[in-house]
Amino acid sequence: MTAIDTPPTDAAPPDTAMRRIGLLVRDARRHRGLTQLQLAERLGTSQSAIARIEQGGQNLTLELLGRLSEALERELFTVGPSGPTHLRVTGGTPLRGSVAVKSSKNAAVALLCAALLNRGRTTLRNVARIVEVERILDVLRSIGVAATWDVTGRDLTLVVPDELDLAGIDADAARRTRSIIMFLGPLLHRARQFDLPYAGGCDLGTRTVEPHMIALRPFGLEVEARAGEYHATVTEPTSAGRTIVLTERGDTVTENALLAAARADGTTTIRNASSNYMVQDLCLYLQLLGVDIEGLGSTTLTVHGRPELDADVDYTISEDPVEAMSLLTAGIVTGSELTVRRAPIEFLEIELAVLTEMGLRYSLSPEYRADNGHTRLADVTLHPSELKAPIDKIHPMPFPGLNIDNLPFFAVIAAAATGATLIHDWVYDNRAIHLSDLTRLGADVRLLDPHRVLITGPTRWSSAEVVCPPALRPAVCILLAMLAAKGTSVLRNVDIIARGYEQLYERLVEMGAQIEVFRD
Repeated sequence: MTAIDTPPTDAAPPDTAMRRIGLLVRDARRHRGLTQLQLAERLGTSQSAIARIEQGGQNLTLELLGRLSEALERELFTVGPSGPTHLRVTGGTPLRGSVAVKSSKNAAVALLCAALLNRGRTTLRNVARIVEVERILDVLRSIGVAATWDVTGRDLTLVVPDELDLAGIDADAARRTRSIIMFLGPLLHRARQFDLPYAGGCDLGTRTVEPHMIALRPFGLEVEARAGEYHATVTEPTSAGRTIVLTERGDTVTENALLAAARADGTTTIRNASSNYMVQDLCLYLQLLGVDIEGLGSTTLTVHGRPELDADVDYTISEDPVEAMSLLTAGIVTGSELTVRRAPIEFLEIELAVLTEMGLRYSLSPEYRADNGHTRLADVTLHPSELKAPIDKIHPMPFPGLNIDNLPFFAVIAAAATGATLIHDWVYDNRAIHLSDLTRLGADVRLLDPHRVLITGPTRWSSAEVVCPPALRPAVCILLAMLAAKGTSVLRNVDIIARGYEQLYERLVEMGAQIEVFRD
């Protein structure tokens, strides 16, 4: 019998500390959408034991508290002050074996927002358990959406009430995710006026927000920025049919237009639409709800809206091509014989073509379909290769071009190649600057301007201590370079990586990486 099943040693009422811990466990369990039975199954114990813990009537060991924290994905207690998370990486050795790509974070976020359209039950399978997803869930629960994980913690069921509590929205969680802007498309069908918190410094005049306004005005939405909130007003559209030309072929802009069009009466044509992976996942889900969408995978989407969407649907999210590229990069820069399984190959074809030009040797399995029945997958086996710099610069383009989120990984790969590679990050201001942190590990990275870097290799990687940059992909690039560097490196303040990756360190360790997580 484990400690968790041991009854209290006496019949005395639970002490105050145990009651407080019990309430913490209960609140964390409910926050995760788990029943007592589901939590018990995660811990391998009984429902009655969980009930005793929550009532403060169960003796608790440090080991048990640690298991509870892990099962609930929340730090229930700390000993001494809690600080940021760091990594200690001992590199210079090849990885081995195989690793499967997890599901798309960006698709999961879009589908969580899309569930607001459905009056039936939505079950999303293979959901990424990452910080960004949890923040959106916090917002959804705060406005009344029931969100429950299954016993495996992989599948999520959402039920949206008839009336949303928009006044009770979790403003803190909303302000901590840029994805909150994708609530505009669904909510314009739920309320004539509403306020939506947004992160400070986000100005409606910037290129990241104004395209959303252009896409949503034809549906009657007007938005005014007021002291950290979007104040939205919805009027009846003047026409049942509309053609929207997006001024920017952005992923979230296209998704917002799709979310608005799904329940809009009549036909909406969206031109210059993104056809990227997360947009395709969203289209497939909307089709399950009964929305007729023409042009999947193209830059023109024709949406035949339905004012009422009420269906019980199951949808399995496809694999993440950016995570696949991260894992491929880990294998490439460490000179590993490594297989990346379930790679969404149609969203990696340009990347692999560039890598072929650079001399990468790899083999592909026969293609097969993802569990959504649509996305093309393949297993990619890497072979140690002598890389050379490409003749042309490397730059991103909207799909089917090289993915903007995959561009930073080519900085690490270019540093391992012989010759000079020009990388042009024309989309994001200043992100290229963070790639210069690779110089700390021995790379020759010359910043030409805020958008361009010139990288000359091959690099003799050396260990170093680096503070994580405040940008997700460059942060992962530094971690991957540390895997290639002989000796022991330290990467500090890595919490940002949890925004976009699930158990990345653990999975790299399973392939032979030496990574230790620690705190000050």
